Formats: sequence, C-alpha cells, structure tokens
Amino acid sequence: MSDHVYRLSEIVGSSPVSVDEAIRNAIGKASQTVRNIDWFQTEDIRGQVVDGGVAYFQVTVKIGFRVED
Repeated sequence: MSDHVYRLSEIVGSSPVSVDEAIRNAIGKASQTVRNIDWFQTEDIRGQVVDGGVAYFQVTVKIGFRVED
C-alpha cells in the first residue's frame, strides 16, 4: 500500500430539488475536469427563499483528490 497525498478544492453545487442533488451536481461537474476524486465533505448549506418557499439549495463541498506521482 502506497502513501497518498491529497489536495483539497472547495466547490459549490446548487439544485432546485434537494441538498442531495446539489452535492451530486457539484461532484459530477468537478469529476469532468478533476481526476482521482476520492472523497468529499460538506461545509455549508444555504438556500434561496422565494415567495415563502425554498427555491434553491446551495451546498459548499470540499473535494479531496489524490496528487499523482
């Protein structure tokens, strides 16, 4: 087993449907340009309220990805 070095990047995902979908949108989009994503952690959850209802969920996500040798 080799030792791994990770780098962190902070991204924000959004969704009109749910927090879960906001996270999945963020990870899905990041994985199109960032290789070796191994984990994530949520930092903040925010939302937009319009006319007394939730219009959007916004989640700040830190992604950890392995630095290549």
